[in-house]
Amino acid sequence: MDTLFSIIIILASVLLVLVVYVQNPKGGGLSSDFGAAQQIGGVQKTSDFIDKATWTLAGTIMLLSIIITLRTKTPEPVMQEQAQQEQNQNQNPAGKGQPAPTQNK
Repeated sequence: MDTLFSIIIILASVLLVLVVYVQNPKGGGLSSDFGAAQQIGGVQKTSDFIDKATWTLAGTIMLLSIIITLRTKTPEPVMQEQAQQEQNQNQNPAGKGQPAPTQNK
């Protein structure tokens, strides 16, 4: 399931890059290429679609990233290592019984 989510995130990321490239930050972009369509309102619809596509793709990436993070568990070897370290600390509190470090002169 995580693999499927990862593939969707990658596809949405690529599409988001393409959609952002289509936009022009100064109001032109893809909608300015349709000069004749400006008379019938085609420019506004194109801008709305690009804006909605941008937010939808960004939201999809964010939501799936959160879902994958919540589904990810700590690997077993790390948990066992932490438990072993805690057990060692409980057996030797405050470092008692450990040899003093030697100094080289």
